[in-house]
Amino acid sequence: MEAWLLEKLGGLENLHLMETHEPTAGANDVVMDMIYSALNPADRYLAEGQYPARPPLPHILGRDGVGRITAIGGSVRGWKVGDRALIIRGPVGVDQAGTFAQKTLVPAECLAALPTGWTEQECAGASLVYLTAWQALTQWGDLPPSVVLVTGASGGVGVASVQLACALGHTVVAFSRSAEKRERLSEMGANITIDPANTQWRKKLLKLLAGKRVDLVVENIGGAQFSELLDVMAMGGKISVVGRLAGPVPQFNTASLLFRRLRIGGVAAGSFTAAEARAAWQAVLTILARHDDRPKIDSVFNFEQLPQAFERLAAGPMGKVLLKIGRP
Repeated sequence: MEAWLLEKLGGLENLHLMETHEPTAGANDVVMDMIYSALNPADRYLAEGQYPARPPLPHILGRDGVGRITAIGGSVRGWKVGDRALIIRGPVGVDQAGTFAQKTLVPAECLAALPTGWTEQECAGASLVYLTAWQALTQWGDLPPSVVLVTGASGGVGVASVQLACALGHTVVAFSRSAEKRERLSEMGANITIDPANTQWRKKLLKLLAGKRVDLVVENIGGAQFSELLDVMAMGGKISVVGRLAGPVPQFNTASLLFRRLRIGGVAAGSFTAAEARAAWQAVLTILARHDDRPKIDSVFNFEQLPQAFERLAAGPMGKVLLKIGRP
């Protein structure tokens, strides 16, 4: 079979489309012919050596995807050859070969049925971003209707966070530098959209909130903007750190957390057990169905165009970037 092999750590330039051996199903596994796979920033982080996982090399990246089952291990129940399935959180693409390949080995406990009415493309890029957004929104316990600010709101996790936060009844503030994307985020339900490149964004936001402040931030960006976020936080405010697309936070002053008792917590959907991931996934599907909402797809690239797909991901998509691998 063909697969995109990461031959060494250091960057995406070390990815090459090559022939490699086909996987064989173990007792608790299935093998899937991949139809679509989705790109995530974490794939790039792993390729660059900025991720804690150190899988054997060469490695196949790719954590999300939808495919058709072609082989089943002897202990697997509830699935049969020919079934279509999507991958929810697990070792795929991290500690074992991922979905940027014609065939992928998947633990059966990491599979889920395609939600009714969703397209294969919508299914392919949904699980990781929604599980991440769900953890970011819920890891602090029950949150009554609050002000939730989402940075990098037009990316995969950003869009998922906006959708879920709106569905949960929060007042949603969405950050995007693009006027077109801010308009689309408003159409998705964001109550306030802000251009973080505007040096007066903090003053503008506090005026629009009319006496309120931000209770929870879903933080995808990092960099210098991180410290600015603290200025608009409410007493007891919380920051769920999902990513660091802008790099490290420079000269962070921990004293800025003290007087409003702010809390910062990391988000990692990979920390879910298989059972926790399935429970979170069902909660997400229930909320999305209640509000008739679905994943947002930015663009689809052919299998041989993975480098161009990563370029689109780096450019700032509106939703998910997918790789078309097999026949839909």
